[in-house]
Amino acid sequence: MTDVSAHDAAHDAPEVLSSERIYDRWLGLRVDKLRYPSGYETSHDVVEHHGGVTLLPIDAEGNVLFVSQYRHPIGRVLLELPAGTLDSGEDPEVCAQRELQEETGYRAANIERIGGFYSAPGYCTEYLPVYLCTELVESRLQGDEDSIELVRIPFDDALRMVAAGEIEDAKSLAALLLYNLRPT
Repeated sequence: MTDVSAHDAAHDAPEVLSSERIYDRWLGLRVDKLRYPSGYETSHDVVEHHGGVTLLPIDAEGNVLFVSQYRHPIGRVLLELPAGTLDSGEDPEVCAQRELQEETGYRAANIERIGGFYSAPGYCTEYLPVYLCTELVESRLQGDEDSIELVRIPFDDALRMVAAGEIEDAKSLAALLLYNLRPT
């Protein structure tokens, strides 16, 4: 078994020589110039994202509520769990309820944080807590989700779809894994 603390010590953080913000809107982009302990210097692009939430809504019949939506950066439709970006200063649990209502038309009477993860720590600061949403009650909030289709899939079928490569969205994979491996 690997000793994580010894592993971390072997990777001292580089010195930040400079940091230049080149874009700043709902996300930011900066370029950091770094010097590693070996003396090696390089530039590193960093996408600054103030975070979001990933939702794992499960209805009374054991179906997971997925959304099917077009994702322009990859040019196709993906099946994924509902998620959303935090508004400035917003509590993640409040964001979770809002996004659940906007994307699925349901509110969760029970919401529980089951974990979290960094979406792409090689270049992005985004952290996504995962919320299990149960005891769902119809309650639609209007958002910009006109192009989203709600898809109900039994949990075990969703796991089979993961194994078959039919669910390719990282946040969905992480949330399903967190739920599947949690203690009962």
